[in-house]
Amino acid sequence: MIEIKKLYKQFDNEGVVTKVLFDVDLKIKKGESVAIMGPSGSGKSTLMHILGFLDTLSDGQYLFDGEDVSNLDDDTLAQYRNKKVGFVFQSFNLLPKTTVWDNVRLPLLYDKDKPDLAAVDQAIKSVGLEHRRDYLSNQLSGGEKQRVAIARALVNKPDLIFADEPTGNLDSKSGIQIMSILQDLNHQGKTIIIVTHERNTAKHAARIISIKDGRIVGDTSDFETIDAGGENGKLK
Repeated sequence: MIEIKKLYKQFDNEGVVTKVLFDVDLKIKKGESVAIMGPSGSGKSTLMHILGFLDTLSDGQYLFDGEDVSNLDDDTLAQYRNKKVGFVFQSFNLLPKTTVWDNVRLPLLYDKDKPDLAAVDQAIKSVGLEHRRDYLSNQLSGGEKQRVAIARALVNKPDLIFADEPTGNLDSKSGIQIMSILQDLNHQGKTIIIVTHERNTAKHAARIISIKDGRIVGDTSDFETIDAGGENGKLK
C-alpha cells in the first residue's frame, strides 16, 4: 500500500531552512496495524502529514498503491485525502454545536459524486453511537467525541486510517475503548497507522516504527524490544 524511498523533508521560512526528515525508507502493507512512535520534535507528525497527503516531500519518492504520488498538485492531493484516507486527531476537530450526524457527514460535502448518506448512519453505528445521533458535539464526553471523529474518518470508506495521538485527551478507560475500536477496524481489513509518543498506545499496534531526530531508528513487531530513543529501537 505505502512505500517511501529516500524521503527528505525540510521547511524554508524566509530563507531559514529547517530539516525535519532524513533518508526515510518505509513500507506498510495493506491491512497492517502500525504505530509510529517518537518524542515531540522527532518528525513523526510531519511523516504522517506526508503519508496522509496533507503535505509534500522535499525529495525522494512516495508510492501509494503502486502509484507515484510524490509530486501531486493541490487538487489531486485533496481528492486523495477525501477518498483514500481518514484522519482521527487528538483534539477531535468536531464542529461545535453541530449534531453527531452532521459532523460525520462533513467529508461527504466535498464529494463531487452523489453522496451516500446511508453511510453516515452506518459509520455512527460502527462506533456504537446510534443513541447519540442527534446530540450536539458539545453535549458529548471526550471518549464519545473521539468515536464521532472515528465515524467521520470512516464515512467515505477509506482503506487507510491515520490516528494522531488518538488517546491524548482521554482518560484511561476511554482511551482503551478507542484503541479497541481501531483494533476492530484493523481486523475488518482497514490499514491503521497510529502516531504517538505514548508506549501504552503504541503497544496496541502489531508493528512499531520508532523515529528520532527525523530518522527511523527502529522497526519491529516485538514490543518488548522497542526503545523510541535508542539506536537499536529499544524501549527502556
